[in-house]
Parts: sequence; C-alpha cells; structure tokens
Amino acid sequence: QVQLVESGGGLVQPGGSLRLSCAASGSIVRSPAWGWYRQAPGKQRELVARIISGGTTIYADSVKGRFTISRDNAENTVILQMNSLKPEDTAVYYCNTWPALAPWGQGAQVTVSS
Repeated sequence: QVQLVESGGGLVQPGGSLRLSCAASGSIVRSPAWGWYRQAPGKQRELVARIISGGTTIYADSVKGRFTISRDNAENTVILQMNSLKPEDTAVYYCNTWPALAPWGQGAQVTVSS
C-alpha cells in the first residue's frame, strides 16, 4: 500500500528553522526522484525542492540557499531542512515522487510568524 506521512511542521518565528520528514511506504520507495511541495492558502501547490537519481538537488528560487532536501534510502525517508524561514514560507508542505505520482499525504503545516 502506497503511503506518505509528513511530520515536523509547526509554528516558528521568522529566521527560525524546521526539519520536515516524510516516511514513504509501498512500491514508491523505489522511485528515483522525490520532491517537497507546498501549498499556501489560496494558492496552487508548488514544487520547492527535488532530489533526483545520483543525489542532484534542485530548488525553487524562493528557497534556494535556505532549504536543503535529502534522502535516507535505508529508512525510506525524505527530509527537508528549512532555515532562515520567512512569513511567506507559511504553507502546508507535502512530499511526493517527482513528478508527483502517489496519493498525497496529509501534509505538514508550517507557520512562520512573530
């Protein structure tokens, strides 16, 4: 059964850090490429970071230099380390394969506010 479970969200002040984790199960764990996506209120879901076969990482301009995506193949997890958070990073964050082929999980709410 394919399942994605995101965790690690929360409320943080501007400039703070959060670490999101995504646990994957089912056939998709063998996917060669993964991404973190986010959806802010009233906006479309967008891709913010992806990691492809060989470990190459690609970031949206809005998070470049602040976010880091990584993958632990042994644990079937995908991590998003978020530093220097800004209020505009507030959104629900989701992981999925890249391109997104699996059913979406519940996401992790990230709120950046003073």
